[in-house]
Amino acid sequence: MAYYRPPGPPPDPALVRSLTQQQHDMRQRVRHEPLPHEPRLIAGCDSSFPTPDTILSVFVVLKFPSLELVEKVYNYGPVDMPYVPGFLSFREAPNVIHAFAKLEHKPDVIMVDGHGIAHPRRMGIAAHLGVLLDMPTFGVAKQKLTGIFQEPGIERGNISELLDAKTGELIGEVIRSKDKVLPLFVSPGHRCDQATATRLTLACLRGYKLPEPTRLADHWAEQFKKILP
Repeated sequence: MAYYRPPGPPPDPALVRSLTQQQHDMRQRVRHEPLPHEPRLIAGCDSSFPTPDTILSVFVVLKFPSLELVEKVYNYGPVDMPYVPGFLSFREAPNVIHAFAKLEHKPDVIMVDGHGIAHPRRMGIAAHLGVLLDMPTFGVAKQKLTGIFQEPGIERGNISELLDAKTGELIGEVIRSKDKVLPLFVSPGHRCDQATATRLTLACLRGYKLPEPTRLADHWAEQFKKILP
């Protein structure tokens, strides 16, 4: 996800309390479990903010394991919620759900450009979307949001654990997706477990840093931006 971080006054404390409670309630609904069957279709999801007041959300659907592109859709709309650090999912989710509704081919699992439970309150955008859609989701992020880890080996396929700094809880895995490039941070969202998230991420690598579902979602976002009003 490409985030817009506008300057401005601190957020309303009452809004922060409300969003925190909503995340707590949603967290109680998160389940981590293997997929019921090997996916036939895998989606990639990406959002960006072309302007401070608008959001573009893109879904691509690929066959698995061939990763042949089946479908691509987008939704472009206004952003209704102010920027509040740690609660970006609330800015993104409504538009992402509108984009998802346009899909003619419903995927078995969604790879989201962002975090799953590797979030201070365990409710990154992948977990948030998974709960709202009741779909298997996991997050593949380019930057760490929280946790500690040992740098994985420099060759593609090396993995290390992402741990909660206070409890030592496993909240994700750090994956070297290409030789000598910065690693990815992979964590389960909802109705998916860490082993599945890591396995699917590795299975979707095709020589780039990003796995194909999110790489293509990002690619098509750039194409769709050219035709926005």
